Amino acid sequence: MNTVVLKFGGSSVSDNINLNIVAQKIIEFKKDNNVVCVVSAQGKTTDNLIKEAKELSAIPDEREMDALLSTGEQVSAAKLAILLNMLGYKAISLTGWQAGIFTNSDYQSSKVIDIDTSRIKKEVEDGKIVVVTGFQGIDEKSNITTLGRGGSDTTAVALAAALKAEHCYIFSDVDGVYTADPKSVKLAHKLGSISYEEMSYISGEGAKVLHDRCVELAERYNMPIITASTFNTNKGTRISTCMEDTVIKSIIKNDNILLVKINNIEEPYNLITKLLDESIKIGKYVIENNYTEFTINKSDRAKLEKMLDKKNYTVSIEVVTKISVVGSGISNHPEILKKIVNVFDDISKNILELDVSACKISILFSEIVDIKYLNELHDKCCCND
Repeated sequence: MNTVVLKFGGSSVSDNINLNIVAQKIIEFKKDNNVVCVVSAQGKTTDNLIKEAKELSAIPDEREMDALLSTGEQVSAAKLAILLNMLGYKAISLTGWQAGIFTNSDYQSSKVIDIDTSRIKKEVEDGKIVVVTGFQGIDEKSNITTLGRGGSDTTAVALAAALKAEHCYIFSDVDGVYTADPKSVKLAHKLGSISYEEMSYISGEGAKVLHDRCVELAERYNMPIITASTFNTNKGTRISTCMEDTVIKSIIKNDNILLVKINNIEEPYNLITKLLDESIKIGKYVIENNYTEFTINKSDRAKLEKMLDKKNYTVSIEVVTKISVVGSGISNHPEILKKIVNVFDDISKNILELDVSACKISILFSEIVDIKYLNELHDKCCCND
């Protein structure tokens, strides 16, 4: 019998009503497959735990944060297993470490090193539905680790690859990958399929669709991902090696970026190493004679400020917007770049950087860009599936 891995996000398991919907989805798959499920924490649980921890410390100890944040997924997994057993289906919940997920020790952004699937396979052979906590594992010193926000997607794909599953399904409250955020762009429409490379760019540019590392894993192991909705039976989006004729696949607006400028820094290249040592992901990095400028995610601001504390630097930090247009071979279509530039003509003075690559055109602005420009860009570029 084939094995499938199903992952359910926080909105899907947010309360007991939704857990019943998830259970019925699982039962449907169980008719013809062995089923391994991966679950996120319920609703805003992780956000609330982070908030509570920061009320105790502005920069909480990272090891203890991983121990704290991992509890959210444990609640979801146990509740779902309880429900499935009550419905007459044998089920067992396993934490990341019980499921044999081994990671490195980069707290809050750990990477999966190996998976010992023996426990999961034993439970599956006993006819059980296995419910695994997403987002977490264990390092060589038996410390609990987490994979970073959205890391449950990576857990699911990693398990699917290790178990040689037929497919990995990612269920959420959205029924697939869209040409833009459907909550912001009225004409956004769903894609039937998309390549790993394009999906990797979309995730990397800040679209909250899939964890960027899960797409890399899926491509490495040629594991097809199907993103679909927990709450309907609409056909989702297939992410695989397939390619389509459509040039533009998605437009992403990311307002969670900070532009950092440091004046009078003596060793700007050494700063890069320090940032990476603190697991601070950097984007644009410019070194001039008297200043260094780079971008980071908003979530890394506290780490940066702690790193720079008591240093003799003059630092400015500003919120900026990055808008990216993603599609395979996009750089071979100059007419697309012309359309993009024309859309932003009246705010061109706010453009800090224009970056063109094989699969992406992105523009960094010095301020938050109004959502009307995203709608106009989507309309002008005609993102047709």
